[in-house]
Amino acid sequence: MGVEVRVEGLTKRFGSQTIWQDVTLTLPKGEISVLLGPSGTGKSVFLKTLIGLLKPNGGSIFIEGKDLPRLSERELYEVRKLFGVLFQDGALFGSQNLYDNVAFPLREHTRKGESEIKRIVMEKFDLVGLIGAEGKLPGEISGGMRKRAGLARALVLDPEILLFDEPDSGLDPVRTSFLNQLIVDLNSQIEATFLIVTHEINTARTVPDNIGLLFRRNLTMFGPREMLLSSQEPVVKQFLNAKREGPIGMSEEKDAAALAAEADAEVPDLPPIEPQLSPSDGNARRTQRVQGAWLYEHGISPPPGSYVDPQYAQYFDDVRTTLEPERRTARSGQGKGGERESVRLAERTQAFAPAREQAAPEPDYDDLTADDHDIDDGYDADGYDADDSYDADGYGRDGYDAQGFARDGYDAEGYARDGYDADGYDRDGRAMPVEEFDEPAAERVPPPRSGGSRAAEAARSAVARGAASRGADGRRSRSRADAPGTGGDA
Repeated sequence: MGVEVRVEGLTKRFGSQTIWQDVTLTLPKGEISVLLGPSGTGKSVFLKTLIGLLKPNGGSIFIEGKDLPRLSERELYEVRKLFGVLFQDGALFGSQNLYDNVAFPLREHTRKGESEIKRIVMEKFDLVGLIGAEGKLPGEISGGMRKRAGLARALVLDPEILLFDEPDSGLDPVRTSFLNQLIVDLNSQIEATFLIVTHEINTARTVPDNIGLLFRRNLTMFGPREMLLSSQEPVVKQFLNAKREGPIGMSEEKDAAALAAEADAEVPDLPPIEPQLSPSDGNARRTQRVQGAWLYEHGISPPPGSYVDPQYAQYFDDVRTTLEPERRTARSGQGKGGERESVRLAERTQAFAPAREQAAPEPDYDDLTADDHDIDDGYDADGYDADDSYDADGYGRDGYDAQGFARDGYDAEGYARDGYDADGYDRDGRAMPVEEFDEPAAERVPPPRSGGSRAAEAARSAVARGAASRGADGRRSRSRADAPGTGGDA
């Protein structure tokens, strides 16, 4: 299982040159994240800062409650054991065969015997598909095999956090696809926290759970993949489309004259969101989200032609055919009435909301809102709603309904809805007629459905006041625990 990495206000400078500043993000534990950005924006510097090879000029990096920039060298040495790193070129020792390269961290950082080291090394070779190549030198194998050997070495200490520095550099598209599948399979098996720095757009579009983009010395965006793949930010659209039109130039950014010349140029629409890669066995990773869930939850339509899970497909089709043409008309200023057009569109969007709910699947509590309530029917995994915490039968988390009665028909003082306790006496000590006493309390008066939390509180307060007054005047008062059949004396 991976660990969470929390970065707050991180800044790095080399002399007077700021590489990036005030970078804040969280790498969720066990998930795959990708960091994109034009060349020269400091992506590799960010990785080196994460593992403590470079010291930031400001900010914090929290891992398991420890702030890395403020650790001593001894403490930092221990935290680094949580990391595995795949460098751009594999960083293998050219004079050692692949076996000795992969075994090096075990011999350097552990006291394991050679038999145990051999078992671990061969296990990692099997994971990356290099069984039979352990005796070769790095110069005798292809670039793709060197990448996989470097990955095997990064895995030998069973890291909680795995960093990839442009793993696809120098690889052809086919080898890149194989490597991407290997990364997804590894995450499914070891559930470590992955961070990939890459320029490869296909990798960014199909592999990660989260995507970030560095530009102009800042983190432009970071979040779930569907957030960036549907973003209208100009720099995001330009990067994902690999187009010349936009704020990115041959240097990191274009000058004002170049941007002015492109002012009238049409920025192409975002490409469709492709299916996210799943493990080779066909099962979803534990951290893999249902495709389309984030878009649905935030009311955002994906680019045309995007793949979404079938349970959301009809909803997005309805939005695209019903509301999107009106939105485009309102944006272009062609609608009559200007402000009235915007108001009308807002009303249409609101009116469309019930159709969105009808298109939702049956609740399975897999797709939850930020407060853990199902996005489809509003109930959480325990069956309670978000407003008053009442279930569908009208009972709250404390087991009582809005009038203060439990499912068995008794209130907290042991009295049923008809005012009598289990022995057949009311709050004033008067006995119940014999013909009514033989019926269970729950059957004498069926429980009503929910009212509201304030009503429940008022009912309980009334019960408490009644109990206090009975105690003061000496009249009969029995608690629920004293009633027969509830754990008290019979």
